[in-house]
Amino acid sequence: MKYCQGTRCHTYDTKDRKKGSKGNKTNQTRKRSSFYYGNGNFCSLNCQTDWFDTHGDNAINHFGRVEQPIILVEANAWQVRFNRACWDDDTLPRYHEENTITRATRPCQQPDVGE
Repeated sequence: MKYCQGTRCHTYDTKDRKKGSKGNKTNQTRKRSSFYYGNGNFCSLNCQTDWFDTHGDNAINHFGRVEQPIILVEANAWQVRFNRACWDDDTLPRYHEENTITRATRPCQQPDVGE
């Protein structure tokens, strides 16, 4: 079991956050075996946003703030795409690489990608 990492999770007033005996109830951070937001760290988008509002700038500065534009050029524009032609011909590979700038295609460097 793990706790939601939202900095204000305990402040949201919901039935599942209420803990304690009658007359002595408190709100607590949600605890679950798995969460759906933020790579499994947050119980809701509200909690994910709360965390980012509190810690986002520090996290970006720590891991590397983008200081110049990132440029997509032909050399780094290759993406793995589903090969729709394989619907009509099952001898064709299911995936190919497509250059998002030139629209050129080539066989996948790793043929089992996506399977």
